[in-house]
Amino acid sequence: MRQVSIVGIGQVQVGEHWDLTLRQIGYQAIKSAIEDAGVESVDAVYVGNMLSESLNRQAHLGALIADFSGLRGVEAIRVEAADASGAAAFRAGVMAVASGLCDTVVVLGIEKMTDALPAETQAALALGEDREYEANHGVTQASLAALLMQRYMFEFGATLEQFAAFPVTAHKNGAWNPFAMFRRAIKPETYLRAGPLAEPVNLFDSAPICDGAAAVVLTSRENAAKLALNHPAVHVIGSAVATDAVAIHDREDPLFLEAAYLSSQRAYLQAGVTPDDIDLFELHDSFSVLAAMSLEACGFANKGEGVKLASEGGIELGGRIPISTMGGLKARGNPVGATGVYQIVEVALQLRGEAGENQIQDARIGMAQNLGGSGGTAITHILARE
Repeated sequence: MRQVSIVGIGQVQVGEHWDLTLRQIGYQAIKSAIEDAGVESVDAVYVGNMLSESLNRQAHLGALIADFSGLRGVEAIRVEAADASGAAAFRAGVMAVASGLCDTVVVLGIEKMTDALPAETQAALALGEDREYEANHGVTQASLAALLMQRYMFEFGATLEQFAAFPVTAHKNGAWNPFAMFRRAIKPETYLRAGPLAEPVNLFDSAPICDGAAAVVLTSRENAAKLALNHPAVHVIGSAVATDAVAIHDREDPLFLEAAYLSSQRAYLQAGVTPDDIDLFELHDSFSVLAAMSLEACGFANKGEGVKLASEGGIELGGRIPISTMGGLKARGNPVGATGVYQIVEVALQLRGEAGENQIQDARIGMAQNLGGSGGTAITHILARE
């Protein structure tokens, strides 16, 4: 298997793009990534997307995006894994290059959610749940997060004041990210005053509905060395996927993200690293409680101590394990099918030393983890610079 490198990245600002179509925002991200890589052609396009059929009435997204982006004729496939679709597409691209079947590929994560009515969007997001045992009974992603958060607080004695550290950190970092949807810091008391979505989950515990697209260009490490890049190549040293029961009530321990644990352990083994070697972690903070559980599942905190790590400053830019360094899902935004690729782009920016005010000093190894649904799928990637 060949080693794989990221040689180009591109993204559009996350927000409400009512004046742009799905294909237009996809083209913008791909164009930026290809220009950043300085390549003239690619062999394939892998598109991560969850909701285009439900919200945009558009399937066949791979060919549509490839054609509009000036890449007609190449292999182009849409990849879906609920909220983890972006990372699933990235993994498909990694495998295509690593296997030698393709030399250079583009991976695009894309979602356009704001053109639909809120009720339509919530119903579409519920497709990532167990339809028969969860969604059919009116359960939403927010209500599932509320059940987890209530149980977490009961089991471990966590408080809302401790959970505030997750959105406060995300918004502080997002304020410096020009591609973030929300570029304003918040105070802990602002979090505590926020209106409830599903008790105890409030407005600041939940990532926003939004539009976005992010892209990367992948090639072999050997090919990357031949390109006249204006930046360092970033190498993929770990890539792993794991699954769990989709329905939370079917899991052995609802408060432990087994898929996140398994995929991170597999990625650590591939990369030859441990949690202590990771300089930053772009985790899936669609809800604050999932951020806490992800830290625990991936070995950065003991079970029940994820909120303690956060509330004591351990997740800040200068902390033990910085997370959401460019705002995370909460402040950058969560255009679900695109989120996994935004995470990869943000880790690459850190490793290239291009994260501006949010730069992690001497960042050498970064990790991104994208969750599908409430953790039924977890896809972990570990990236490194020379």
